[in-house]
Amino acid sequence: MMDNTEHKKDQSMRHIISLLMENEAGALSRVSGLFSQRGYNIESLTVAATDDPTLSRMTVVTKGNDASIEQIVKQLNKLIDVVKVMELSDYPHIEREMMFVKVRADSNEVCAAIKLNVDIFRARIIDVTKKMYTIEATGSPEKLDAFLNSLKDNTIIEVVRTGAMGIPRGSASLTI
Repeated sequence: MMDNTEHKKDQSMRHIISLLMENEAGALSRVSGLFSQRGYNIESLTVAATDDPTLSRMTVVTKGNDASIEQIVKQLNKLIDVVKVMELSDYPHIEREMMFVKVRADSNEVCAAIKLNVDIFRARIIDVTKKMYTIEATGSPEKLDAFLNSLKDNTIIEVVRTGAMGIPRGSASLTI
């Protein structure tokens, strides 16, 4: 039997669901609608065409207990646009996000500190103006969070993140 603390912990487990779906109008809406109908929040969502132009790959990050995620996966498999579903969290996998950060760089001291952080986190400065840098960073969500924390709050002007993308390691794959 689970005590209340374990139940709360189980409720907030992070799950990464990857799916192949028909690359057609309305498919994204039907998938996201399934989550909202069941009261589940989508923490991040990425979708793009695959090497097969008739298919798109979608990666959804959500939180929930194993039973509720199992239900979501079953419901996703029933959608006509969905070809195949894989819960990446069940497999060893590689996960990455991309992020753009626009920062204020209005003094030599600030510029030097930003460049040091960019080097430490293996990011890249991709645009420079007189008083601003735009930085591109890729990595795990934890790495990107740490990079943001390393920048002084008063230097950050804008942040754009893609959300998680993932692929299973080894022979496991999401293919038809």
